[in-house]
Amino acid sequence: MPVVIIKAIEGATLEQKETLIEKITEVMRDVLGKNPETTHVILEEVPPENWGLRGKSVAKTRAGK
Repeated sequence: MPVVIIKAIEGATLEQKETLIEKITEVMRDVLGKNPETTHVILEEVPPENWGLRGKSVAKTRAGK
């Protein structure tokens, strides 16, 4: 039972999330031979103010500060 955990900044649409889950499941099958019926994909969304990059929060960077 493989479990794939993806952490990303909030903002993806439901359709994008569904596509991501589908594609990751396909990759696990195609590359590692894992059964899609037992593959779990967990998307963890993080608010941009809680994600730091280059010494600033993503929220601050997006705001141009």
